Amino acid sequence: MIRDSTEADFGALLRLNLESEHFLSPLSLPELEALHAQAWYRRVICSDDVVEGFLLALREGSDYGSPNYRWFAARYATFLYIDRIVIGAAGRGRHLGVRLYEDLIARARTHAIARITCEFDTDPPNEASRRFHRRFGFVEVGSQRVAGGKKSVSLQELLL
Repeated sequence: MIRDSTEADFGALLRLNLESEHFLSPLSLPELEALHAQAWYRRVICSDDVVEGFLLALREGSDYGSPNYRWFAARYATFLYIDRIVIGAAGRGRHLGVRLYEDLIARARTHAIARITCEFDTDPPNEASRRFHRRFGFVEVGSQRVAGGKKSVSLQELLL
């Protein structure tokens, strides 16, 4: 089941984020509270009332400090930015990420959002994310070094 996330889910979201932190930026409770408050799309996917994954996405006009969000904000007047999608280890291989993306895309279309953006690591490489995004039709529109030069990311967009 996919549903809107609430503050009651924050413990599970922080745990899931920590589990995948090698692919994501760290997330503290205050950071999650701020990000959740700004997010246009904040949904979780559950099995038997257990949160197995989540997706957070923001619209243009946010004051979010992510260098990747800022890259898109400097180039596009309107967009939807996927900040993070996280699926816990127990939920991987069950297409939960696909279901969240399908839900996000359907909502974007309903709201006439024509551009969805995101990024994934290229150094160190995140091959699973590259394949996942290619499957949905995302294409690279730029790249940049982040995390004090420790990582490179591919900046991606999907036009609906």
